[in-house]
Amino acid sequence: MREMFKKTKPVLLEPVMRIEIEIPTEFQGPVVGNFTGRRGMITTTEMIGPMTRIEGQVPLAEVFGYSTDLRSLTQGQGTFTMEFALYRRLPGNLQREVIEERKKELEPAGA
Repeated sequence: MREMFKKTKPVLLEPVMRIEIEIPTEFQGPVVGNFTGRRGMITTTEMIGPMTRIEGQVPLAEVFGYSTDLRSLTQGQGTFTMEFALYRRLPGNLQREVIEERKKELEPAGA
């Protein structure tokens, strides 16, 4: 089983969330920079009067702490909603990190 499993070249998947962010337009630059720094992908941006609505997708692992960061970036004026969208393949470098961490957890104590 273990030999055949390796031959199938398995990959790790991560949950990706659909996100909608509403912010005052003046904060758009810092918010977009922060969002893309979280491996987020913007699908649409729409200006509605003094507000900007940004829609996109971001890995769930990158969303933790986003509420606090968004409030800081927008002086408490930004809001967001999110919902599950899909599973996507974890990038190779992150996949290797996850596998290495898991191997360390499975090693017998003192080995």
